[in-house]
Amino acid sequence: MQARREPLVDIADENVTYSVAVRDTATGRTTAHQHGPDPAHPSASVVKLGILAALLLRAQDTGRELTAQERVSAAEMIERSDNDAATALWHVIGGAPGQDAAHRRLGLRESAATPDWGLSRTTATDQLILLDAVFNDGATLLSGPSRAFVADLMTRVVADQAWGVSAAGSSPALKNGWMPLSATGLWVINSVGRVTASGRDILVAVLSGGHPTKKAGVALVEAAARAAVSAADGVR
Repeated sequence: MQARREPLVDIADENVTYSVAVRDTATGRTTAHQHGPDPAHPSASVVKLGILAALLLRAQDTGRELTAQERVSAAEMIERSDNDAATALWHVIGGAPGQDAAHRRLGLRESAATPDWGLSRTTATDQLILLDAVFNDGATLLSGPSRAFVADLMTRVVADQAWGVSAAGSSPALKNGWMPLSATGLWVINSVGRVTASGRDILVAVLSGGHPTKKAGVALVEAAARAAVSAADGVR
């Protein structure tokens, strides 16, 4: 993996930090960019993708299908980012210990769940690992039907939540997260997913924090996603 620290986008606000990682699914080439001292960020609602992966692994382990209610909750959690649905499934997977167990099984080594799921921490490179578990047709712990279920939900995100990595390409499948931190009032804005650019499928994860407003954070995330995908296109 190529890791770079030069800024992808101009940052005027010293409070703003971000981490970006992209992977070309055809070549496996991965590049990462970081602005700020710590690659880990609060997950906000992108953790909901991890919750769904943990739920599906638990169902696979016992050889069962998701219940009708679990499927409804999963759809509400991913498509509309419904917090009550996420909390219900959080309890099903065993809370933070269950989420961390799924992290380890899937190979996420830099992510840590917390009892308040929105404050769980993760890195852009770990999010690429999770995205790869969903969108890689090769060897992955998630079964074909499980991967198809997740990917389909990620293409159905409601229109007013379809910002973020979608700015970097077409045919997006994504999950976003956003929240102001109570301690500072500054916003965490995250976006992870798959887009098609230059005829290739690209996995993209952008995590950021320190934004004065949600709008400012979305603009930064979209600019970083476009720049990262463009830079990756130049080194294929």
